[in-house]
Amino acid sequence: MSMNRWLHGAAGALLSTSIAQGEALDALRDTKPIVDARIRYESVEQEPLVEDAEANTVRLRLGFETGKAWHTSLLAEGELVWPFDGDYRDDTAVATNAAYPVIADPEAHELNRLQLTNTSLPGTTLTLGRQRIVLDDHRFVGNVGWRQNEQTFDAVRLLNNSIAPLTIDLAYLNQVNRVFGPDSPQGRYEGDGYLANLAYRTPVGKLTGFAYVLDFDPIPVARVPAALDPIRASTATYGVRIAGDRAFGAFKLGYVASYATEEDYGRNPFTFDLAYYLLELTGTIQQFSLTLGQEVLEGDGTVGFATPLATLHKFNGWADKFPTTPPNGIDDRYASIGYAHKAVSVLDSVSAVVAYHAYESERLAFDLGDELNVQVQAKWQRFLATAKYADYDASPIAATAAYRDTVKYWLMLDYVW
Repeated sequence: MSMNRWLHGAAGALLSTSIAQGEALDALRDTKPIVDARIRYESVEQEPLVEDAEANTVRLRLGFETGKAWHTSLLAEGELVWPFDGDYRDDTAVATNAAYPVIADPEAHELNRLQLTNTSLPGTTLTLGRQRIVLDDHRFVGNVGWRQNEQTFDAVRLLNNSIAPLTIDLAYLNQVNRVFGPDSPQGRYEGDGYLANLAYRTPVGKLTGFAYVLDFDPIPVARVPAALDPIRASTATYGVRIAGDRAFGAFKLGYVASYATEEDYGRNPFTFDLAYYLLELTGTIQQFSLTLGQEVLEGDGTVGFATPLATLHKFNGWADKFPTTPPNGIDDRYASIGYAHKAVSVLDSVSAVVAYHAYESERLAFDLGDELNVQVQAKWQRFLATAKYADYDASPIAATAAYRDTVKYWLMLDYVW
């Protein structure tokens, strides 16, 4: 009897081992490579700086993502940013090349992502490790994918959609890996961050409520200027957003509205209670679109509404004059005309956009200047070519060292496989 029991146990163990080996082999067999390459030329002319900046850079991300074994997959990705030519200042916290405008693409070699993803719970995805997090339109949390070295997060994230049409997205992070790279004194923000994003599909659009609570550790003044200390970005932000569209025959109307409040949090040396709101309408007919919008970030005269985890290049103009909201806030009123067409000759798609921004301070309503943005893109198979232009014209009232006339050009080629 004992021998039969032993044989049964041994057979069970062999079967379990065989199943485990099978799962592991399936995961390896389903492994997919990650190849993401970009070459870019960027030029910046900025008054009153003596020199114009030029940067020729290559960005390469290589890695892999396995298939699932025990409902778990592994993703690993390294990143190389190589400036092979040009003169520019690559870090606002470092005085090197101070006569040149900033192009925030320093040389970097780092682990970009390393994460385990588990889907063993019904309707739930759990991700642990260094990862990319993008919420809604990037306004509050994004990966800053425009820069060569993207922003990633050391975090644990839970995404649950088991109660349709509700989606629950929760994350805890203890490090932000910023675009300035691991060698920069401001390349890492450490501390505690809590991200909650709850979205509900309604007949009129996606309704989202969010709460982002950030408590960053200080960086010694000896390493960065006081204005760049991340404790100034320790904030508690709570808001709501709705986005949807309606078709009227061949015409489609898209709409986005958002409102948020923000207070100081943790060891932030300032005390404030500020608001944010956005209203945007987009009309589309055939290949053409027209967008009208207004985005307001309040300021109290000392600090402005902060979005330290955002993809800032996407908002308030491509010249990047307002990555930190001015102390008196900003009122950005903008309009854009877009064109997009698929299957143009040998190209898979062609698109173009022209946008205009008029800026005022939210508090006191003084002129902050205006900006023209132009972009043309063409896609062919796995290649995407981009030509881009930004021209910021400062007003005489706003013309300080921070807000001077600036012109930027980009030529870029992306390949993703």
